[in-house]
Amino acid sequence: MDADKFKGRYRIATTRLQSWDYAADAYYFVTICTQGRWHFFGDVVNDAMQLSAIGEVAHQFWADIPRHFAHVALDEYVVMPNHVHGIVIIQREHLPNVETRHGASLPPASPIPPSEAANEFGPLKPGSLQSVVNQYKGSVTRWCRKNHHTAFAWQSGYYDHIIRSEESLRRIRDYVVNNPLKWALDKENQPALWM
Repeated sequence: MDADKFKGRYRIATTRLQSWDYAADAYYFVTICTQGRWHFFGDVVNDAMQLSAIGEVAHQFWADIPRHFAHVALDEYVVMPNHVHGIVIIQREHLPNVETRHGASLPPASPIPPSEAANEFGPLKPGSLQSVVNQYKGSVTRWCRKNHHTAFAWQSGYYDHIIRSEESLRRIRDYVVNNPLKWALDKENQPALWM
């Protein structure tokens, strides 16, 4: 087991809210970064994002998420040189009890009691935010491997924030939309990282 192998020394504490079911209806702000923050997705030129071939795929695959997850809608999102910001909306309440994912129909996900949600380390829960992000990252990575972009990789985790108010949603939308305008001030914007 990895825990035995590294004796817990390299385990990073999760930023996930331990009592939250990440398959629950909510708005989630997500940031997914490339490994080493390398600029695989393009560059910001004159305050606008100019996408590379990988960036175009990252953008298109993000836009396609609702086609693979019937219970997911997207709000604002942006592909930046070394990360993707997006607002993911999980909304099962008004949908039929069937989820379509990669052409296969799955039974509806049953709610996880908060006490069990915190301890679930097995397979990804179908329809959860983790499942959506995992599928997205995997799809972009597979495209890159198939198209000889073998240096491409994601950071192992991602950042998420549960949006709980209209004011928070407004601020996050503004942040996402204006991200290219603020790129010159971003501490992760290092020209030496361009690939």
